[in-house]
Amino acid sequence: MDEALDDGPDRNTRTRLCAATREIRPLDQLLRFVRAPDGLVVPDIRNRLPGRGVWVTARRDALRRAIERQVFGRHFRQPVIATPDLIDRTADLLRQDALQMLALCNKAGAVTSGFAKIEGMRPPFLALVQAKDGSEAEKLRLQGLCRGRGPRRTDPKLILAFASDELGLSIGREHVIHAALSVHDAASVFIERALRFVEFQAHGPAVPQAVPDAGAHGVPASPLQDEGATPDPSSLGASSGTGNPPARE
Repeated sequence: MDEALDDGPDRNTRTRLCAATREIRPLDQLLRFVRAPDGLVVPDIRNRLPGRGVWVTARRDALRRAIERQVFGRHFRQPVIATPDLIDRTADLLRQDALQMLALCNKAGAVTSGFAKIEGMRPPFLALVQAKDGSEAEKLRLQGLCRGRGPRRTDPKLILAFASDELGLSIGREHVIHAALSVHDAASVFIERALRFVEFQAHGPAVPQAVPDAGAHGVPASPLQDEGATPDPSSLGASSGTGNPPARE
């Protein structure tokens, strides 16, 4: 039996074998791929498309390995089209999935945007979402001011994966640099989908970041970074601080 191949969507299954790494993982750490009638390998990021599916760990490097080793053809046992652009197509779908959920959060009234509005926002809120092309100084200052303003005085999760125009399109404004998500079911789903996109881009598991300790004037004392980790800023969507960032929004 091919454990990396399913017979169709199954809500009762909790784990699957990765076709690239041969590791058994929870479904939320995997991506499902199906074969279209024309042979094209299609990402099924919601695990709903009909037909047999092959599972791959939700990382760019794992998907690249699956393509290079031609695992889709072996598991589907039919000619397939799985070219390197499948990686970028998958990333685009994950990005769009997260941003569509952010739009739903906004319609539900769970999004507050703008530095001043967030600064004066009554806690708690679940997440602080900041544009990767925004001013580093302004982002760090707001991060410091948001310390301890999550549920039960924890720190809100920090999402730095999207550009200002992407956030603006989801929220219905031209550009958005800072947005805060209040406690809401839709906000929780957005965080899950955004982190899934971040994890895929970062090549491996990414722990949700919390805002760093604040120094003088609410500016964090050190750059944002998980303890013991050295994330690639470009992979995580963090701004490099170069160029001319948009004005504070």
